Amino acid sequence: MLAVIGKGGQRTLVPLAPRTVRAIDAALGGRTDGPLLVSNTGGRLDRHDAARIVARLARRAGLTKHITPHSLRHTMVTLALDAGVSLRDVQDAARHADPRTTRRYDRARHALDRRATYTLAAFIAEVLPSPTCEDQPYPPFVSSYPG
Repeated sequence: MLAVIGKGGQRTLVPLAPRTVRAIDAALGGRTDGPLLVSNTGGRLDRHDAARIVARLARRAGLTKHITPHSLRHTMVTLALDAGVSLRDVQDAARHADPRTTRRYDRARHALDRRATYTLAAFIAEVLPSPTCEDQPYPPFVSSYPG
């Protein structure tokens, strides 16, 4: 777990993958206190320092698109949603107060096969035998359609 101090001084514990913990331990170089990320002078990195580091690493990697810390955050949220991580879990990881903020990153949110009606229809199709239209005009749980 990593203790993170966010906006408004709010402290949050963030669970980290073992690989991430090893990378952080290596970056700390034996330090046990102070900021996680430090500048060349040993001071705390500010957001401008972080942006310069990300841009420099992107150039070294041969990326021509302008990459910022926010674009890395955006990528994390988008890929997590694409990988099937639940909206709630991604919302927590991104520390979004409102799930609508997280949903804006979901590229597949308009896909029909993710709609509740399609998911329910697929579930019912697995559970119930599939009648032909001639045998049974309505699903077995509907006596008639209104109208």
